[in-house]
Amino acid sequence: MTVLTDPPLTTLRLSGRQHADLARHLFPGDGCEAVALLLCGRALRDGRHVLAVHEIVSVPHDVCTERTPVRVSWPTSAIEEALDRAAAHGFAVVKVHSHPTGYPAFSETDNASDGDLFPSVFGRTDDPGPHGSAVMLPDGRMFARTATDDGQGGVQFGPVERVAVAGDDISVWFYDDVCGDAGRAAVPEFARRHAQAFGAGTTERLRRLSIAVVGCSGTGSPVVEMLARLGVGELVLVDPDVVEEKNLNRIVNATRADAEAARPKVDVLADAVRRMDLGTRVVLLAASLFDPSVVRRVSACDVLVGCVDTVDGRDLLNRVAAYYSIPYVDVGVRLDADDAGGVDGINGTVQYLQPGGSSLMSRKAITPEALAAATLRRTDPEAYEGLRREKYVLGVEEDRPAVVSVNTYFAAMAVNELLARLHPYRIEENGEFATYRANLVQARLLQEPEGLPCPALAPKTGRGDVRPLLGMPELSERNAEPRRAA
Repeated sequence: MTVLTDPPLTTLRLSGRQHADLARHLFPGDGCEAVALLLCGRALRDGRHVLAVHEIVSVPHDVCTERTPVRVSWPTSAIEEALDRAAAHGFAVVKVHSHPTGYPAFSETDNASDGDLFPSVFGRTDDPGPHGSAVMLPDGRMFARTATDDGQGGVQFGPVERVAVAGDDISVWFYDDVCGDAGRAAVPEFARRHAQAFGAGTTERLRRLSIAVVGCSGTGSPVVEMLARLGVGELVLVDPDVVEEKNLNRIVNATRADAEAARPKVDVLADAVRRMDLGTRVVLLAASLFDPSVVRRVSACDVLVGCVDTVDGRDLLNRVAAYYSIPYVDVGVRLDADDAGGVDGINGTVQYLQPGGSSLMSRKAITPEALAAATLRRTDPEAYEGLRREKYVLGVEEDRPAVVSVNTYFAAMAVNELLARLHPYRIEENGEFATYRANLVQARLLQEPEGLPCPALAPKTGRGDVRPLLGMPELSERNAEPRRAA
């Protein structure tokens, strides 16, 4: 056995439903260890490995040859079909077992078991890895390590930096926290009052998270402002557009000089974050979300926040969240006015989407007809205009009214929704707030619970990289790299 001293950063991701199913199997109530295999989609991004669980293969308790509080063994015949599926689809194989005693580390028994198992995995799948091994503790926390072929018939192990679960709540367990290899860093003075409200643990998790904010205008700019001041570790900003004079009523930190120079929106927001000097790293993607390289980069993030006003953009983000098992917070604002001071409606909706759950489509927040129209408008504007004139497609609304105070109100709702998932503080369970609506004209707040899994996207949970990307042919046809800066 070889231990890697400087391995790539690796994240193991599960949906909330997967984590719950796994816990039921691994802790059947008899105090003995149990085991399962996780077949995981993969992504490799700038030295970061993502292993996203696509399928759980439970090893039945009654076929195990030994189950005790400190050991579990089983015949290889119980997993042969699963290994064949892994080979056919390019899945990583992660063995996961329970530690009913609560022991927060890999034991010598685990080392021996993994040393025996993974050479068979490498051979059966014709895949040197990374694969992995994970442990679940009685309180549901998990830790894991990678397993790769050392080229000499053995196994190299390296830590999986974090295990993330995106369910009604968002849980992120860092290897050094669970296994006790490192103490918690001191809370910076600027974040001390955040820690007073949400605890030092939540503040530390924010410092170690990467969050993509897609759309950097009316709602996106206040979202970026709030996340940076909350101490988020990395913000990946996505927007292809430049600042115009018409944007100055709502883009936080934008100036007339920015509009006159036609500066990219991501540059303006990044400058503001850097001036704060609070430790947030900024990655700029001045390109469309429909650029494949943008999809690949945001899929490495821990959380997606969508601040886009196009139906096809919101649908694409929902697909990214599903394929790569990422929690997704979507915010939309609609202000209806008559151009003469009459206000008919001020409405906004924050949607929380979790992998394996309902989708914007299954919630009817977007419709197939609206998606088709938006896609045609983006990919073939002339055909769209012709069909719109003939009323064969729905028109896509443009240039709706926008007011900074309204946008900021709903942006704050979105950020507070994320905080509620990271640090549950509501009286009701978070599952009751999958959709959260506000009507400012009627002074009403409405909530809707999480629904049934989306029949289209739920089966794609954890599928990871596929060809074409996200199963969308148009994403295999473009190769432009977005501009990046740090």
